[in-house]
Amino acid sequence: MTGYTLGPSAQRALDGAKSEAERLGSEAIGAEHILLRVTADEPAVSVFRALGLDERLVRERLEAGARKGKPRGAESGELLLTSHARRLLEVATTEARQRGTELAAEHFLLAAFSEPRGTVARLLNESGVTPATARAEVLRAIGAEPERPEQGDLLGAPVVEKAAARKERRTRPRETEAAGGAAAAAPARGGDRSARRKGGKEDREPARPVTATQPPAPEPAPRQPLPHLRRDRSDWGPIWRRVLLVAVPAALLANYLHLSPVVVFTLACLGVLPLAGFMGDATEHLSARSGPTVGGLLNATFGNAAELIIAIVALQAGLVELVKASIAGSILGNLLLIMGLSLLAGGVGRSELKFNRTAVGLSAGMMIAAVVGLVFPALFHATHPDPSAVTELRLSEGVAIVLMIVYGFSLLFTLKTHRWLIGGDPHEMPGPIWTPLKAVVVLGIATTGVAVMSEVLVHAAEAVTVQVGVTETFLGLIIIPLIGNAAEHATAVVVARKGKMDLALQIAYGSSTQIALLIGPLLVFIGLMLGQEMNLVFTPFEVMAVGLATIVASLGTADGESHWFEGVQLLAVYVLIAIAAFFV
Repeated sequence: MTGYTLGPSAQRALDGAKSEAERLGSEAIGAEHILLRVTADEPAVSVFRALGLDERLVRERLEAGARKGKPRGAESGELLLTSHARRLLEVATTEARQRGTELAAEHFLLAAFSEPRGTVARLLNESGVTPATARAEVLRAIGAEPERPEQGDLLGAPVVEKAAARKERRTRPRETEAAGGAAAAAPARGGDRSARRKGGKEDREPARPVTATQPPAPEPAPRQPLPHLRRDRSDWGPIWRRVLLVAVPAALLANYLHLSPVVVFTLACLGVLPLAGFMGDATEHLSARSGPTVGGLLNATFGNAAELIIAIVALQAGLVELVKASIAGSILGNLLLIMGLSLLAGGVGRSELKFNRTAVGLSAGMMIAAVVGLVFPALFHATHPDPSAVTELRLSEGVAIVLMIVYGFSLLFTLKTHRWLIGGDPHEMPGPIWTPLKAVVVLGIATTGVAVMSEVLVHAAEAVTVQVGVTETFLGLIIIPLIGNAAEHATAVVVARKGKMDLALQIAYGSSTQIALLIGPLLVFIGLMLGQEMNLVFTPFEVMAVGLATIVASLGTADGESHWFEGVQLLAVYVLIAIAAFFV
């Protein structure tokens, strides 16, 4: 199966992995099943204890991460292995061959600690343990020699690249000797260096011993300007954001000169786009400095701040129906447009897309619960013979309280008690992280700018509906959510194109649940403070559209796998809803 001699412990691991897969109801043996069997014996138990990890927690995480994946390319008579399991077996075989021993259980551990992704990688990252430290602990537990510097350099590289690099290092001294010793072999790091000779003999610098816990000193990096003197252009974001910043003063000028409402509305919409992007950037930079729990709360608080500001301004102007349409439209945009574009962008050039089924299932369940909460006020309005405005408002307040409590418990679940269950890829920050002062200042300025642009946008909206002939429902369902969610649209598509589907779907589902469970209910109480009767009685069209979008998105992502055509289907549903909204 592996093309290499299996030791007793490795054979037990593979045999036990099959039992683990059957116990968990999986259709194939995954990497987590192999590691579940490995972690039950030594040296894995001692290694995890030495690293400060509870082996029971490790097993729980591995069981949660085990997916019911189907085998790829399995032939008759072979064990049915997922692609991830084959990758683990291949790297473990390389580890054993590199050390000149038969394949054993510890080689599976070394391979798992070398992988940059997966359940074990997330465990190490959350515990602050580096892969090199974990590998060193495995070698110490089995009494093996510490890794050489070149072995450490190869961590996480593809197996083919590892083999090629080792072959190059083995053959380079032979080529040098064949050339008569004219030049010394190049060092592992640092590029070519001329051979130094003294008295006809090569003057070699003695090698310094390297221990497993003390990596070799890296070659000095080229001098860089000090961080506070560097001018990082990424602070201003992509080029389109810098260009659209011109729309902010242009919208103010057009509004002051009382130009056409269509021109003012268009410029105000364009002005909101870069400002919402800056709000998102500032929140991410603050999150990167505040840790996962506080960072998650910050993202939850400011994730849809632009939509909330626009809705508050619209409430002040008395446009209650526009606000309710924008709530439904934001959910539709996230579930259908963002998710559809993400699946399409991530699926191009890939046969299939895989993501965390547990996290997606949790988000889909929250959305279904939110839709149920939004249906009851509309159902009461449709079935009650003579519903009063006061009764509908009180019903909406009760529903809003329940939804906000559910959202609070969801934060506790995902950020505290079961953060490991959700997992997902981190969102890498381009360039240096901003200082807290800078992030707060940018967030404050951008928030103020969005509030000013929202004022201009909302005041021009009523005139636009008359002049262009579009309804308030179409503006709320389609146009305004597109403006408020543009930054999230771009982020989700970019990370999906990089293959980080967990993060892309987290953005789409997370924003939808936040709108349904937090922003919408919060606007009910903000309306009370502003003297507006903001209830949750949505029109039948809006309720049906949100319900159908939730069902379609849930069905497309329930199995933890997808492809680009499912993205096309979601986009088609969004376009159909947009066409229908235009004629409502």
